[in-house]
Amino acid sequence: MVFSEPTFLFLFLPACLMAYLAVRGIWRNHLLLAASLVFYAWGDPKHLLVLLSSIALNYAFGLAIESEAVRGGRTRGLLAFGIAANLVILAVFKYLGFILDNLGVSNAYDIAPGLPIGISFFTFQALSYLVDLQARRIEVQRSPLRLALYISMFPQLIAGPIVRYSEVEAELTERHTSQGDIAAGMQRFVTGLAKKALIADPMGLTADTIFSIPAGGLGPETAWLGVLAYTLQIYFDFSAYSDMAIGLGRIFGFRFPENFNYPYAACSITDFWRRWHMTLSRWFRDYLYIPLGGNREGPIRTYVNLGIVFLATGIWHGAAWTFIFWGVWHGAFLVLERSFLGSWLAKTPDVVTRLYLLSAVIMGWVPFRADGFSQAIEFWSAMLLGTTGPNAALYPLARYFDGYVL
Repeated sequence: MVFSEPTFLFLFLPACLMAYLAVRGIWRNHLLLAASLVFYAWGDPKHLLVLLSSIALNYAFGLAIESEAVRGGRTRGLLAFGIAANLVILAVFKYLGFILDNLGVSNAYDIAPGLPIGISFFTFQALSYLVDLQARRIEVQRSPLRLALYISMFPQLIAGPIVRYSEVEAELTERHTSQGDIAAGMQRFVTGLAKKALIADPMGLTADTIFSIPAGGLGPETAWLGVLAYTLQIYFDFSAYSDMAIGLGRIFGFRFPENFNYPYAACSITDFWRRWHMTLSRWFRDYLYIPLGGNREGPIRTYVNLGIVFLATGIWHGAAWTFIFWGVWHGAFLVLERSFLGSWLAKTPDVVTRLYLLSAVIMGWVPFRADGFSQAIEFWSAMLLGTTGPNAALYPLARYFDGYVL
């Protein structure tokens, strides 16, 4: 189930909201948890077991870490074990097919289990809970229902934002929903719905059509249109989902963190990652970059740490070499900006730095969207070198403007 489909808009959400407003106290948590599990199970019920297993696993590890800490024991081993267990689940369900395929196993993707939707998001939320608990930044959650609600809450379960336990800890126990909260939440939700329906989906249709052109059918203008359409699609689709999730959270009494801040208006890749998918950027900063040493151990180690973080960022986004390349692409620009490019950007007019940023981001979206490197190379060749495929006349630019008023 997705937020923009009629079943959610006209059945699930109204029923859930009416029931939520009809009950009080702890029953609101019970209702939201039940609704979240139904929401998750709607598309593929068997994957509900993965989500429930993650909840049980992290609840048990949380209690074990707290118990060991009270006795004055060492909790790092338990934390490492808990992190490993979460990552194994993520690897099996998201990356096993990719790994087996690269090892030469035939029918690798048939052997691997299906991908549970949202597994990257709820796994990262669970990991942040364990790490913050071991670091004594939060208190253990002894109620399995509250921890289950934190991990599975349907507004941000599928595509974020990534919410840390500390950001909703108090609201899991007690929260109040006013008429103003409901009105503001509805307004934010409708804004996101409009962004998706009016911009992201039409742009996605154009991008999908152009990226499905057979090899040899691409011309420069069509390639640019396809990539620009995807550039708009991915931003408006993802930010729309975040808007809808933040709005729904507000309706039910939660304040979720912002996830986007006009990223295409950035003046550098560094600035872009302060604005794009901000909850993921902060997650990698706090739970990977800083523990690796951050920028505290000299420039070379800083560059290595940045490389590791953005390699992990690429892997997190998907099980394909093109996603890994995309992460390395952004990591390389961050290293360049740290080493010498940043000083040039600081002295350069904003119009130039924004063109630099958009060029780097748009070119990076090509492999992110492409079916493979061969298609990415064909797009880059058409966009940068003006290469025209032998069958490009079959796919003229004008056909992709049918129905649009220019």
